[in-house]
Amino acid sequence: MHTQSEPTSEISFDDFKATVLNDYRIAVTSRECSLLGRREVLTGKAKFGIFGDGKEVPQLAMAKAFKKGDWRSGYYRDQTFMMAIDHFTIENFFAGLYAHTSLENDPMSAGKQMGGHFGTHSLDENGKLKNLLEQYNSSADISPTAGQMPRLLGLAQASKLFRQVPEMNTDGLSNEGNEVAWGTIGNASTSEGMFFETINAAGVLQIPMVTAIWDDDYGISVHAKHQTTKENISEILSGFQRNEEENGFEIIRVKGWDYPALIDAFEQAGKIAREQHVPVLLHVTELTQPQGHSTSGSHERYKSKDRLQWEKEHDCNTKMREWMINNQIATDEELSDLEKDIKRKVREGKRKAWESFLNPIKAEKKTVVSLIDTIISESENGQFIKGIKQALVDEKDPLKSDVLIAARKTLRFVAQEQSEAISALKDWVTKFIAKEQPNYSSHVFSEFDSKATNIAEELPQYADDAKTVDARIILRDNFDALFSKYPNSVVFGEDTGTIGDVNQGLEGLQDKYGELRVADAGIRETTIIGQGIGLALRGLRPIAEIQYLDYILYAMATLSDDLATLRYRTHGKQTAPLIVRTRGHRLEGIWHSGSQMGALLGLLRGVYILTPRNMTKAAGFYNTLMQSDEPAVIVECLNGYRLKEKLPTNLAEFKTPIGKVEVLREGTDITVLSYGSTLRLVELAAKDLQAVNISVEVIDAQSLLPFDLNHDTVKSIAKTNRILVVDEDMPGGASAYLLQHILDEQKAFRHLDSAPQTLAARPHRPAYGTDGDYFSKPSAEDIFEKIYEIMHEVNPNAYPQIR
Repeated sequence: MHTQSEPTSEISFDDFKATVLNDYRIAVTSRECSLLGRREVLTGKAKFGIFGDGKEVPQLAMAKAFKKGDWRSGYYRDQTFMMAIDHFTIENFFAGLYAHTSLENDPMSAGKQMGGHFGTHSLDENGKLKNLLEQYNSSADISPTAGQMPRLLGLAQASKLFRQVPEMNTDGLSNEGNEVAWGTIGNASTSEGMFFETINAAGVLQIPMVTAIWDDDYGISVHAKHQTTKENISEILSGFQRNEEENGFEIIRVKGWDYPALIDAFEQAGKIAREQHVPVLLHVTELTQPQGHSTSGSHERYKSKDRLQWEKEHDCNTKMREWMINNQIATDEELSDLEKDIKRKVREGKRKAWESFLNPIKAEKKTVVSLIDTIISESENGQFIKGIKQALVDEKDPLKSDVLIAARKTLRFVAQEQSEAISALKDWVTKFIAKEQPNYSSHVFSEFDSKATNIAEELPQYADDAKTVDARIILRDNFDALFSKYPNSVVFGEDTGTIGDVNQGLEGLQDKYGELRVADAGIRETTIIGQGIGLALRGLRPIAEIQYLDYILYAMATLSDDLATLRYRTHGKQTAPLIVRTRGHRLEGIWHSGSQMGALLGLLRGVYILTPRNMTKAAGFYNTLMQSDEPAVIVECLNGYRLKEKLPTNLAEFKTPIGKVEVLREGTDITVLSYGSTLRLVELAAKDLQAVNISVEVIDAQSLLPFDLNHDTVKSIAKTNRILVVDEDMPGGASAYLLQHILDEQKAFRHLDSAPQTLAARPHRPAYGTDGDYFSKPSAEDIFEKIYEIMHEVNPNAYPQIR
């Protein structure tokens, strides 16, 4: 069943002539944008450029096979494709290059990402999911090589679920699973583990995923002989080729400069994937990169003269032009006239984009120069300010920061003076920052009314004769109620399906909801997360299980680079409400410690990080998140599944609030803040401390990101005048993060009579065994003695030293 597309010399006028000229127009437009874009970087108008030159013709072919409702997960070479589906204009290209912070001018990211990163808008102005069947869809690109592959898996799997799970709601999301997920990747990036993990998982899942590999023989300056065994990725993946007895991939090879063969290859790939739900690998070979990898270097440095000559002769646009002339579709003169017209239009588009970007800044510059002029004439320090003003005046093409720097530096010299001009400049600075900062810092989390932190707490309800059960039962029955309530919900991970997860929190649910909704996955954490991202982008409500928190490190790049930045990098136009379910805390050993919270807090801004102390609280978090459209990581307490809790009656309805702490024990002498399993030790120590007349107020952080939006912790500190943060992360991790919030944001230092302190684990992974845990992480005795020591400093007579 292997397919090899051979170069063709003839093409039917009936099939192609009507569209060929328009295709060539798009290809040349894209190329001219790349050429002029490079010049804009080299002249200093833009910071960096990475373009799609040399890949234009295969992208035209892909666009022809791409249908409304389909999804793209690609990389920074795909500008021609985006132009071909009418989602990217000349002005958009240059606006992205200039980092224009207008979503109208740069619809890809409103200047937050450098040019060459593409995405469409899935959310409307109210934050609601649009009808995705009525538009061409592109998931938002990221720069890390092969980082687009994990989410591609989920984008494709969604079609399988929509086709095979009848109870799912498909309105505006799917037409009987007939959508294809198209991925693009450079040949060198196929060396990454993310690529291989995704390809293997797609072959197992049998999903409508087409992966197009743009192969130009290089990865920046490194030739394929250093990248790929046999210098041929499709050859070494030939074992994935399906046959009559075994599932696998369909593998298609095609020359990247052969326009009709490319049209046929992409059409064939799309048909196989769409109709049969078979993944396809489309190896597009003999491509070129006329300007090298990016504006950071020249490919003449590492390519031979023979190679450069070959690339000139086999440039896909040049070959398409030759083919058009040879097949009498157009004459050389006609094409020359068309190319001249395109050059003019690209130059005009560049001019418009630059003026649209620059003119508002020039207007602000004019205002500031005028105010500084007045200040110079009135101030005793006017002589010192003249240089600041002149530097701004001399800046022909100012950035916003140039104008703001001049204004702020001026105010330093007049701090002890007063005038209308000084007041006006102060007012301008304040208003300008307030106006501009959101262009760079907004949409990390949802800014719509439906955001998760707006969902009110709803307490569990209990019958008079409520059963006391193993806590895992609460999770299991709550998941059961959730899957019944939300037909588009799915859960998957290692040991998730058949055995109902390693702690039986999903016991029996696969039998009830089927192998597609409660599914086992291979040992492949990166693509488990990617699967969840893609499914969430398609309108499903996935829960991706990472068996233990330690294993989340395998997926950290995908979580950090893709999921955490998605809403931010699309300026609020895409979201992936993925819930990552995992478990940690107090498990013993170097590799199962489950307390890498500092890493998560530093890398996952944009994802809620929730640390429930018991399974009722955990279930409440799941219930809250299912009513929102934001991603989260929930860390269940590994040693809590067999502890006893009462079974609520309002399963799937009660909600744990996000960003709210809870006071578990009131006290007057010291506030102790903690979370997760360590809270049990804090409560034990607090009880023992009561016996020596030390009254401890215990607070459960519950939600680390965000933390304590109501600033309830400082209210406790105002009463006790002391704070200790306890956790089992390494020093400088979560405890330092929490203390920084308490001191910097909540201004708790105003109420402190003792130094604020933290108590964390030892600065190493925990040793194995019960004693290893005791000597590696804070124990109840450590907590007791730490608090006692603080009180000893307060009153040595009442609390003499223990040791």
